[in-house]
Amino acid sequence: MKQNYFLQVRNYLVELDYQITLEDTHNCVFVVEKESLGIKNLVIGCTDPLLIMEQYILELPKITVEICQNLLQKNRDIIHGAFVLDETGRRLIFRDTLQMSKLDLHELEASLNSLALLLSEYAQQLHQFSKS
Repeated sequence: MKQNYFLQVRNYLVELDYQITLEDTHNCVFVVEKESLGIKNLVIGCTDPLLIMEQYILELPKITVEICQNLLQKNRDIIHGAFVLDETGRRLIFRDTLQMSKLDLHELEASLNSLALLLSEYAQQLHQFSKS
C-alpha cells in the first residue's frame, strides 16, 4: 500500500507540472520544485497515514517576540499548512500534512498553491525577518 501512495503522489506531481529533483522510492520521499511559483527543494514524504510537506524558508538570525507574533498571526491567514520552527528554533519552515487515504489531485494542488501564495504575498516580510 505504501508504494501505491508513492506512485499516486508521483503521478499527481507530474500532472501538476512539478519538477522532481529527487525521488527516493525506499523512503517514499520526493524533493520537488516549481520555480515559477517560488517553490524550490520542497520535501514531500509519503508515509501512511500522512503526506508531509516541508519547505525550508529561511534562517532566522535572531528570534524576537515580534517575529514570533507576526508568524503566528500569519498562520491564521494561511489556507493550508503553517509556519513552524525546526528543533534549533532558527530555521523557519512551511509544513503541511494531508491524509494519504483521502488524498486527491485537487487537495494536493490546493496545499501547493497555498505555499506558492504565501511565498509571493509574504516575501518582503520574510526578507525583513532574515535581516533581523
